[in-house]
Amino acid sequence: MKHITKALCASVLMAWVLPVHAAGDPKAGQLKTSMCAGCHGIPGWRTAYPSVYSVPRLGGQHADYIVAALKAYKDGERDHPSMKGIAGSLSEQDMEDLAAYYESSYSGPAN
Repeated sequence: MKHITKALCASVLMAWVLPVHAAGDPKAGQLKTSMCAGCHGIPGWRTAYPSVYSVPRLGGQHADYIVAALKAYKDGERDHPSMKGIAGSLSEQDMEDLAAYYESSYSGPAN
């Protein structure tokens, strides 16, 4: 019983000590979309740099995926000049906020 009590106390203390992962704020994210809207906010937009491709819609995408993609651009694991520059300017909280906004802003079927 003594070991169980110690383990329980240790678990409670660890819960207080470990950092809490803050979820993004969709309202704050909406205020940060100006750098995204130029490409991702235009239905059917195709970019010609560095090659021609359809720009993906972000609305309705899972927040975890958006954060992972932004981190990959920032860390150089994904290679797109514009996205690397934009992601490089974002804090982790910015990424979380943007992801929360886009996850909550689905507006219908993809282009």
